[in-house]
Formats: sequence, C-alpha cells, structure tokens
Amino acid sequence: MPDTRSAPAPTGAPSAPGPADVARARRRLAGRVQRTPLVRSDQLDALCGARLWLKAENLQRGGSFKVRGALLAVEELAAAGSRGVLAQSTGNHAIAVALAARAHRLPTLIVLPSDAPPAKVGRIREAGARVVFAGTTLAERVARVAELRVRHGYDVVDPYENPYVVAGQGTASAELLEQAADEGVALDSLVVPIGGGSALAGACLAAAGHGTAVLGAEPAAVPAFTAALRAGGPVTVPARHTLADGLRPDRIGDLPYSLASPVARVLTVSEEDIADALRTALLTARLLVEPAAATALAGALAHAAGAGRGTDIGVLLSGGNVEPALVATLLAGAVEAPRVAVAS
Repeated sequence: MPDTRSAPAPTGAPSAPGPADVARARRRLAGRVQRTPLVRSDQLDALCGARLWLKAENLQRGGSFKVRGALLAVEELAAAGSRGVLAQSTGNHAIAVALAARAHRLPTLIVLPSDAPPAKVGRIREAGARVVFAGTTLAERVARVAELRVRHGYDVVDPYENPYVVAGQGTASAELLEQAADEGVALDSLVVPIGGGSALAGACLAAAGHGTAVLGAEPAAVPAFTAALRAGGPVTVPARHTLADGLRPDRIGDLPYSLASPVARVLTVSEEDIADALRTALLTARLLVEPAAATALAGALAHAAGAGRGTDIGVLLSGGNVEPALVATLLAGAVEAPRVAVAS
C-alpha cells in the first residue's frame, strides 16, 4: 500500500502543535477570517433535550472552516519563496488552499477524487487552481500528489499532517468555546466531524484545560478513526460511499491521531441520520450545511440522548458547500441524490 503520509512540514514548523499554537493562530488570523456566529434553536433544543451551540462555519470564507488552516500554511510557504502549491482533498481543503494561494499569486494544483462534487470542483476552479482527478481513495490521491510534486517542484499543503493546518482548524473550536463563555456557558462537550482528522485534532488542542469533552462524529460507512482506535494507530478502511463527501478519507492522519486518540471519543453516524440532520439544520436552525457538517449535528443529537451528556453541547458545523441537487432530494425525503459524474 502506498505511504499515505505527505512531505515534511515547512521549515520552522513545530512537529506537533499544542494549545499555544492555536492561540498564536488566532492572533495571526484576526481580521482575515469571519468570526462566524454561534447559532441557537429553541426547536432544536426541545428536540434533543439539551442546549446545542452551533458554530456556523458554513458562513465562513470559502464556505468552510478549512480556510483557517490553509491561510496559515500557504502564508508560511509563500514567505519561504514557494514557486507553487499542491494539495489533495475531497473538496473543502482544496477550495481553501486555492483561495489562500491566489492571495499570494502562487500557481495551484489540486488533486481530487474522480467523483468529487461538481459544486466544489467549480469553486476550486473559480479560485484559479488547476484540477487533476485521481481515483476515489486517499492512497490514489497521495500517489498522484507525489508524482506531481516531482514534476512541478511545488510545495504540498497536506490537509492532515501540516501543523499549521491543524492549529488553524483549531481556531474554529477555540472561537466556539469563547463565544459560549461570553454567554456564561461552559460547554460540557464539543462535537466535530472526522475526515482526515484535522478538525478533531484542532478541537482537542482548543479544548485543553476547559473541562470540555471532545467527540468526533464520522460516517459509519467510513469509520477511519474508530478503526484506528481499535488497531492502536491509523489504518486504511474500505472506501465505501457516503453522503458526507468531505469525510471520505479512508485513513486518519498520523498527526491528528497522535493528538486526538488520547482524549477524544468517537461517534459513528448512519447515512440516514446524516440525511435527517441536514434536513433538521435547514428546517429548524435555518442553516444550509453540507453533509459533513450534518454528520457532526447527527452525532450531537445522538450524544444528547445518552446518559451523562450534560446540558450544553457545542457543534462545529464545518461547511456549507453542498450540491443543490442533493439538498432538493434530501428535502424530498430520500437518503441520497443520484451520483453525478465529474468531467475532467
């Protein structure tokens, strides 16, 4: 199996970020990213029997929280004289990297799965990046990145292993905790979606010392973190189809695993519950989110129904880059929309 780790982090980057790096990232990002609102819904609270605090990163620049880490990572590369950037992604990281690279006038090459959602592909191209498709698995994308890196001499912005990316993603959870505290609330738990693990790792760093339990929600169809916890380290799981295209990585990153596994718990979510949560977010909280974000909401709803969950639960709604056809089909009551082929 190809090595799924990417190139080393930029010179000067800490090998493993800590809580202080999240605080530093917040200072660097001040005024450059949206301080997205913390949304409450009385109807949603009544539904689950707890107070949910929804961090609306679907309203963030680029449509997701991923812009936070990308801005920091690309800025470091630009300062070091990078000739261009290269990234693999299922979508949102790619959009974020393309936007960050455009600000520095760096050429950008993005490797996506061959069945990436057309809406995300369009946003990446609108940001000025060139798109290359490579299979449907993480290993296939990583192998193509390695090939293109040699050919073009570009620097890789990995979505999971780059410490600046992880610290940047953690700023969303740090803001959530701070906004809740501004309302006089100490969150009992914080639920974030799990793909390659940068959101989960960042949340663990942000929550350190707050007494807030961190839970990662992942699709039951792609239980990469669940499998890693059982195996004692990252392993590759079968790449099955999931509505949550942003959570498709079939292996959690080594860096996120090392940061999250000692402290985080995992929730697995069915496809039906992801679909229900997307509808619930739209119809009760008036928030249009993508299935990856809906996975976190579904996990929070399940967690709220369990014993000892406390009264206040934070939820990172990670993004809102969703296919219109999928929304229409889910609102009509189906579990998933027909799959759409992406032209190269």
